[in-house]
Amino acid sequence: MYPRSEILFPHRCVSTLKRLRGPQWQELAARIASLPETHVDSLAFALMMIRMCKCMNCDLGSYKASLGCCACARRAINAHKGTDGVLIRRFERTREELLEYLKSIGAQIQEDGTVVTR
Repeated sequence: MYPRSEILFPHRCVSTLKRLRGPQWQELAARIASLPETHVDSLAFALMMIRMCKCMNCDLGSYKASLGCCACARRAINAHKGTDGVLIRRFERTREELLEYLKSIGAQIQEDGTVVTR
């Protein structure tokens, strides 16, 4: 009855966001979609989307969950009133925050950008 829904924003949904906005957003979404989900940029993008979609407040009985994660993410991006530049800056701030956190827990980022924790 319900489409496939995860607890948090899934990497597989990034590709569904590629054509929603202008060139800056399209370039970012296409780049993230091509990366593995363990890449630091993929993780930062997922964290940004978790916040924008309010995934932490979602449960399987909610209307949002009945739509599915990809539809919810598309709605969140389409509803964003700021420019693509604002979204890009939000991603960059989230990436910086994630890098600080990863450093604080002793995680390593390999040369290819994937994150390895102990």
